[in-house]
Amino acid sequence: MTDPSERFEVRRHIAATPAAIFAVLTDPAGHVLIDSSGMLQSADGSRVTAIGDEFVVHMDREALNDYPMGKYDVTVIITLYAADAELEWTISGAIQPPLRHLYGYRLEPADGGTLVTSYYDWSEIDETYRSKGIFPVIPEAALRATLGILARNVENA
Repeated sequence: MTDPSERFEVRRHIAATPAAIFAVLTDPAGHVLIDSSGMLQSADGSRVTAIGDEFVVHMDREALNDYPMGKYDVTVIITLYAADAELEWTISGAIQPPLRHLYGYRLEPADGGTLVTSYYDWSEIDETYRSKGIFPVIPEAALRATLGILARNVENA
């Protein structure tokens, strides 16, 4: 079971169908579009359709001004996929071993739209990083802000 002190989960009702929201979440460019951190600069790859699918995101850590990583790339690897219902991923990149933190969304049909849950889970991070004090990488407020940007983009589409 996941340690609740190593996971953020936020929810928001969005006035759009699960399919419309899932279309944004499965598109690499959609991740850049809704990112509230400012780190995601662009993405390369095709829409994801299954567990194991991957795409590349070009990052700029200077947007957070916390660690001097500059520009770098990460590979997003889909770890859970259920069409119009759930999407989860981890990342791999220059930092090895991989961090093993998870990001995801659950979509539940609700009156007039979809109840969207966004989560960030760092309970499975590699022991190499546990003592470094770098987790969580993003604050809970960033998840809330990303849901707001997602809503703005799908409710007015």
